[in-house]
Amino acid sequence: MNATPEDMALAVEGVRKEYDSPSGRLVVLKDASLGLGPGESVAVVGPSGAGKSTLLNIIGSLDRPTAGSVRLGDIEVGALKGAALAGFRSRRVGFVFQDHHLLPQCSALENVLLPTLAARDAGAPGRARELLERVGLGERLDSFPAELSGGERQRVAVARSLVNGPPLLLCDEPTGNLDHETASEVAALFLELSRERGVMLVVVTHNLEQAGLFGRCLELRDGVLHERDLGRGD
Repeated sequence: MNATPEDMALAVEGVRKEYDSPSGRLVVLKDASLGLGPGESVAVVGPSGAGKSTLLNIIGSLDRPTAGSVRLGDIEVGALKGAALAGFRSRRVGFVFQDHHLLPQCSALENVLLPTLAARDAGAPGRARELLERVGLGERLDSFPAELSGGERQRVAVARSLVNGPPLLLCDEPTGNLDHETASEVAALFLELSRERGVMLVVVTHNLEQAGLFGRCLELRDGVLHERDLGRGD
């Protein structure tokens, strides 16, 4: 399913997230806001425990904010429940994590097709093959994860995240387990695919060199997102 124009805008406004803890209420996010349009990308940096993954999970509907809102086009993410919520996660958002989470018993092609199974989409096999070709694995369709390198496994995960044509791609330390050269190649691939397909891209990373590749860099500090200019030598 391809993204339509009304899908192509992300607005995160005043997101706050609190948890109960033995010492009282723990505030992870205070007032986090960001916006993205078609083909735009942003890197989110910050120290461990700052709430970067929490923010990503809220944007992707895996968690709910204590306050604030997340909108994707005309969809109020926090209002979704049941089948509508499951459909949103499947068709509107692609996820890539530090661990590729591929099923070891499935081939590269079968892993890419997993998000399409519920919809019984007749066009999915063609899209999956096209994506694997695009990420440089056209000759490894039948290879199992154990037969692929770390970079190749993550490329399969990238293809899987895009197979349903989501307008938004969320990546949580997607190159954290890769060596420097492979990580740079995968980061460049994310950007190329984002621009080609008009996909909005939010990447959480500790790697400031990689963060500088993306359109913008936001630093999560004290629960608030701040613009960070990596071109000034910081």
